[in-house]
Amino acid sequence: MVKLASARECRLYGSGLTRNRFEYINAGLYVFATVILLCGFVAQLSRISAKPGLVILLIALMLIMMVNVHDLFAHMAGIDYRLQLMGYDIQLALVEFAVPIVLALGSLIFFLGILFVFIEEEKGYSYTRLEKHALNLLIAGTILWVIGSIHNVCQIYERADGHVQILQASVQIPFLMGSLLFVVGAILNIHNLNSHNHLGGLISSGLSLLGRNWIWLGIFGSLLFFIGGLTNVVKVFKMQQMDGIRLEKLHGGAQERLNMEREGQVPLILEEQRRRKKQIEEARQAAAAAPIPTPYKDVLISRSEV
Repeated sequence: MVKLASARECRLYGSGLTRNRFEYINAGLYVFATVILLCGFVAQLSRISAKPGLVILLIALMLIMMVNVHDLFAHMAGIDYRLQLMGYDIQLALVEFAVPIVLALGSLIFFLGILFVFIEEEKGYSYTRLEKHALNLLIAGTILWVIGSIHNVCQIYERADGHVQILQASVQIPFLMGSLLFVVGAILNIHNLNSHNHLGGLISSGLSLLGRNWIWLGIFGSLLFFIGGLTNVVKVFKMQQMDGIRLEKLHGGAQERLNMEREGQVPLILEEQRRRKKQIEEARQAAAAAPIPTPYKDVLISRSEV
């Protein structure tokens, strides 16, 4: 669940081979995090390994959060961390800036929800009473994942190769479907717990907060994240191998304006406005300097007087 492999022409991890290397590291680390996430959910199927499985889930969510934060800094480096440039580029603000922040925040909230469950399992309900907070955090974190996934789909390409667009959709769709499964699992989990507590008169705590529906939907959601991560690795590889014509471009006002500032130029729109104003001013000056022609009637009158 991360905004990987930006379609921007300029995404700065460094220069040359350094940039490519960090792209591969970022994509590979996310795939590794999804594998750990999947292992954590599978461990919940056994009561023996359920508690260590919570630790595995915490590690996976921490890695996902780190990848998103790293992705955010990579996007901001592309515009020299000049946040004011986002006013000229809506896509930069809604996709490349908002998506990593929302996904990192969702991972953090999900992390806290699992942490509260782990604390309750360690200390016991009578000492903590964090079950309501844990369940609400699990829902809130996954909802942020869905919002980030929807934002991630909202990308507009002025020019892109069809193969690259298919790969991009193959990355975005599994992330969106996986996020939806996590939300459904969290909502069904809290609904089933409320029904169980109402009928049985017992209050769940610790590992008993995590029902089978939540575990299985989490497994399928993690599998979709893993598929999206693998497709993203293929996409990164293809983008590194393609030439500049087939490589997708996202031409935005922020990047173009920054490049022009670096070259000591002004944006094309402002340059065109200045050129037109200069032409109008020159035309006015020429019109003012030209002699005023004498009307034909005045010429005839002057000849008749002579």
